[in-house]
Amino acid sequence: MPHLLILDDDDLVREMLVELGRECGYTVAQAACVKDALIQLDMRPPDLVLADLCVPGGDGMEVCRNAAAVGSEVVIITGHGNMDNAVQALRLGVSDYLVKPVCMDRLRTLMSRVAGTRGKPPRPRASGEQGHFGCMFGESEAMQDVYRQISRVAPSAMTVFVVGESGTGKELVAQAIHQSSPRGGKPFVAVNCGAIAPSLIENEMFGHERGSYTGADRQHKGYFERADGGTLFLDEITEMSFDLQVKLLRVLETGRFMRVGTHQEIACDVRVVAATNRSPEEAVREGKLREDLYYRLAVFPLVLPPLRQRGDDVILLANRFLDELNADGGTNNRFSDAAIERLRRHDWPGNVRELRNAVRRSYIMAEGDELDALLVPSAMREDDEEEAAGSVTLRVGETLAEADRRLILATLSCCGGVKKQTAAILGVSPKTLYNRLEAYAAAGYEVPDLHGDTSCAET
Repeated sequence: MPHLLILDDDDLVREMLVELGRECGYTVAQAACVKDALIQLDMRPPDLVLADLCVPGGDGMEVCRNAAAVGSEVVIITGHGNMDNAVQALRLGVSDYLVKPVCMDRLRTLMSRVAGTRGKPPRPRASGEQGHFGCMFGESEAMQDVYRQISRVAPSAMTVFVVGESGTGKELVAQAIHQSSPRGGKPFVAVNCGAIAPSLIENEMFGHERGSYTGADRQHKGYFERADGGTLFLDEITEMSFDLQVKLLRVLETGRFMRVGTHQEIACDVRVVAATNRSPEEAVREGKLREDLYYRLAVFPLVLPPLRQRGDDVILLANRFLDELNADGGTNNRFSDAAIERLRRHDWPGNVRELRNAVRRSYIMAEGDELDALLVPSAMREDDEEEAAGSVTLRVGETLAEADRRLILATLSCCGGVKKQTAAILGVSPKTLYNRLEAYAAAGYEVPDLHGDTSCAET
């Protein structure tokens, strides 16, 4: 039977909901305070939680957050509805937000729906879903270690310093820390320090008062104020000016800041997660990062592995990206064995970002339901040419047309006459390659059978 947990400090409301739950086929647990609700959650994770927010012993949102984390469907029932609570609830993944007095028919329909979905086979997993944390996917030991570190640091208030190459997913780590923390229902604000003009970054970080400078016709709240109660992610922290680093250090130490144009301090409760794509120790030596700020930020350092050190995670991620494209496009494309091997062989200097773009490009360019050589980006094509195509010696004074012909035919030969792969390595469309080969054949040059690979003739 499906299991229902009811959190409400009103005895009459609880009794009514208990009776309704049993009518709909649920076993029912009830709690009048946050502590009892959390105990019930530990004893048996419910299929559905009906929770009031204003109950003794803490914030009802804490119960909703914990219930959502174990996969329960959560519905808030409150007599004190307001927009702020509704927004927090939606961020937690709450499925519905009901204000008392509740429509019993609506609640009965909701309970029946949840009970009806229990016991059905789960939705088939897209490739990669079996190993993930938040929006990060990967089953390698390197990523499992990252997940363990996030799990340990998230519940605390520690500042975290994430170090990793571009494209490894530093912002996803920050989001996972935020969502797994007690601040999960509060704002998450991401800032790329390198993307803001140096003359504007202090204004954007701390805000300004009306009239503080020409054109400041209204008060402006900065990132710290907007992230109050939540998490502020400062990406590329080494791009921040030294003067602003001093002010940031003070905010981290005192929890107070000043808007531009005033001497009045404002208190803020913000957890900072900082990140950089370079060695922070090297940045300190080069004068890009203040040493005192570095040690204040690196209370909990977390290093993200590059994709080339994650083994078959590259295959898992590529399949996941392709699954997303197939779902959006109503297709059923797949990678060929040659493409899988090419995925494993490449170093992926652009990491997950480069991989995602490569899969998208391959999907768009694919002419059938199999993604083959079109997957490879330019750097990868160079690797393949070195391994498969060898070299072509050109004479000084040779025409470009002649050089093109020799390169095309040599590449075609090294690809075993597979024109689709040849076109991908040369960086041209299959149609363009077919037209060139047709012209060479008409001119009397020896060209493999053009009719043996009709895919190149398709537009």
